[in-house]
Amino acid sequence: MPAERRRAQLIEVARSLFAEKGLDATSIEEIAAVAGVSKPVVYEHFGAKERLYSAVVEVESAALLDAITGSLAEPAPARVLLERAALALLGYIEGHTQGFRILVRDAPPSDPAGRYSTILGAITRRVAHILAAEFAQRGYAERDAALYAQMLVGMVATTGQWWLDARTQDPEAPAKDDVAAHIVNLAWNGLTGLSPAPKLRLRD
Repeated sequence: MPAERRRAQLIEVARSLFAEKGLDATSIEEIAAVAGVSKPVVYEHFGAKERLYSAVVEVESAALLDAITGSLAEPAPARVLLERAALALLGYIEGHTQGFRILVRDAPPSDPAGRYSTILGAITRRVAHILAAEFAQRGYAERDAALYAQMLVGMVATTGQWWLDARTQDPEAPAKDDVAAHIVNLAWNGLTGLSPAPKLRLRD
């Protein structure tokens, strides 16, 4: 197998094992056995288990960041951007369940760039930039945009973690669009203005 394909295969195998068992409980021997190669082949590509773990985190971090930033790339009303961002995160969780489980466990201390908190920080800065423009149009204090961005991203991220567990354990867990609609319902309308049956405007 060409080196690039072998590397990709090892990352895929390691992703599955790390998601199921975590870094410490997964061995190089196990990764090699599942991949159908010898231990030296794994070491040849990554040098150490921690570096393979970091490679998995790097791939998943890029996928999550691309999903979120892509959803915010095209100009749109603030509510639609919020809907897009919520759907992007939930879509990543749905399509990259193993990768998300790894990210929320956090990267090793030696790899701060891959930490979930670091990824959320990058997303929050992007959201804050969008909110600042919206606040300026409405006559609100732009300096408050960073605070509200933290609230929004934190709410979406925490709800996403809950949804991952819920959809794994409960066959009647809400669908992605429903979760996104309720997130936007609370974020946009507040508790005093909640809609009893929220829907995404993107789906209208």
